[in-house]
Amino acid sequence: MAEETFLSQVKRLLVGRPIPSSLAHHERFSRVTGLAVLSSDPLSSVAYATEQILLVLMVGGSGALGSVTPIGVVIATMLAIVVFSYRQTIYAYPSGGGAYIVAKENLGRMPSLIAAAALLIDYVLTVAVSIAAGVAAITSAFPGLHFSRVELSLGFVVVLMLGNLRGIRESGRIFAAPTYFFIVSILTLIAVGAWRYFTGTLHPVPAAHALSPSGRGALTTLVLLTAFSNGCTAMTGVEAVSNGVPAFRPPESRNAAATLVAMAVISITMFMGITLLAHAYEIIPNDTETVVSQIARGTFGGRGVWYYSVQAATMLILVLAANTAYADFPRLASIVARDRFLPRQFMNQGDRLAFSNGILILSVLAGFLLVVFGGDTNALIPLYMIGVFVSFTLSQAGMVIHWRTLRSSGWRTSAAINGFGAIVTGIVLVIVAVTKATEGAWIIILMIPVLVGIFEITRRHYDHVASELTLRDWQPAQMGTHVVMVPIGGMQRAVVKALQYARTLSADVRAVYVELDPTATAALRRDWDHWGQRVDLVVLESPYRSLLEPLLDYIDNIQRANPGGFVTVILPEFLPRRLWQHLLHNQHALLIKGALLFKPNVVVTSVPFHIGRGGRDTMAGDLNAAENPRR
Repeated sequence: MAEETFLSQVKRLLVGRPIPSSLAHHERFSRVTGLAVLSSDPLSSVAYATEQILLVLMVGGSGALGSVTPIGVVIATMLAIVVFSYRQTIYAYPSGGGAYIVAKENLGRMPSLIAAAALLIDYVLTVAVSIAAGVAAITSAFPGLHFSRVELSLGFVVVLMLGNLRGIRESGRIFAAPTYFFIVSILTLIAVGAWRYFTGTLHPVPAAHALSPSGRGALTTLVLLTAFSNGCTAMTGVEAVSNGVPAFRPPESRNAAATLVAMAVISITMFMGITLLAHAYEIIPNDTETVVSQIARGTFGGRGVWYYSVQAATMLILVLAANTAYADFPRLASIVARDRFLPRQFMNQGDRLAFSNGILILSVLAGFLLVVFGGDTNALIPLYMIGVFVSFTLSQAGMVIHWRTLRSSGWRTSAAINGFGAIVTGIVLVIVAVTKATEGAWIIILMIPVLVGIFEITRRHYDHVASELTLRDWQPAQMGTHVVMVPIGGMQRAVVKALQYARTLSADVRAVYVELDPTATAALRRDWDHWGQRVDLVVLESPYRSLLEPLLDYIDNIQRANPGGFVTVILPEFLPRRLWQHLLHNQHALLIKGALLFKPNVVVTSVPFHIGRGGRDTMAGDLNAAENPRR
């Protein structure tokens, strides 16, 4: 086995040892790990969805904050409708029923690209929003860290990236415990809060540094709709389970459907519990402490062990909620790349059977957003949800066409369910777009068609390349002669080795020397008869001391005299043992490669000569002491 380099050893330490493709079926989710990895986004969104509703209702004064409960009921009902609709999608598309695939098969190319663009953008925002909200939970418990939230956010991005680069099974192990810790903590918080309410020991929570409701604004329909659209963040991430059906253990559809239903029940319970407690405690949101933090402080009687447990669990789940995007962004990007709308590099699985390129790109884009928006959750939220509801609506509309085309038993009921889901999510999409456009959502509305344009440009490029490479109706042209040339800068072992190799390729071999110093040229000619391997020596003049221009002109002359022929350029290269030692030598070979890269019918081959690796040339025809009397 070859000795690993230092960089390879570091990679193994961070990512782990490679997993053979034959073990891919072992890297699947059980229901327990599937709930942790694919449901962490909708589960975690309950930590800030209620707060986003209250922030809008404050315009109507303290009395308006009571509207949080009916708005929460509407959102919970819609979440149940959407989940039930996606449950049908799971069984209809056991190979992965994401909005892109459903729209492609039922609505056509353009709707599918819109769905893909919306989802990819939304996954990037999921990472940014979840991590920013998780850091907000930390700064609520430890206000002194408020000004370091960008650095903390970027640190969590790196942790998530490395965790996912290690592969599906290990990421499931890493993220399962925090997810269930959060579920238990929030359900305990709700249970204790409910006990306090029914025993009469629940009292309003005085908020530190509260933003007092102005009471000056009217509680108009637009305000209520804005509060509703804010709270719809509780519905984000629902599609992740249907996108990731193939990642479950067999039977995939049944396990995925069970996971989706469990996620819905837990999410609705936690969301409504937090919403009702926020109403009961008369919570007023503020810039320095989250709503969940205030509820925990009121429920557990201050900042004790239970309070810090809730904050720790909230921080962990919010940060790890980004893992839903890490599970689905690379997989969706690989599917879109398979259809030639994204670079093919997104299809490559790394050593650990993860789509490493997608994971890296997602991390870079999310980190960029966190830096630009200063890690502020409230600044990122307006950009959120547009992509979610675009994909919801297209997916459900596509399912209606699917059932009408299939016309299997009970298709009318199934189509009605998905049709109702499409209408509901379409209405929410319009509400979100109207209420959030001026707050920054216009950026996403603009970015979706831009990304669709990139998809189309990428596909046209691949289609053009395919048409140029196809063998259909093509006849190869008559080939000319083959000329092999070896650019040299003097006589030394690497040059002799390259000349030996060149002679095995063609009868027409030419060594080409660009003259910069007549004295050096004379010395070369004296040695040529002995070391030149019976190869013709061509000396090119260079009045302006350029190495490349005479060489390129000479190749052009060969090609003009030999149309259709190939020119193979053999580059002798000696390679120092240490990486830093390359800096001590010129890079003429690299310059020649770059200059010849786009020349048709020119082939460039390097013949390496390794310095300091035993001191021997292993090629046939080696120089030995008897044949090397001169230096």
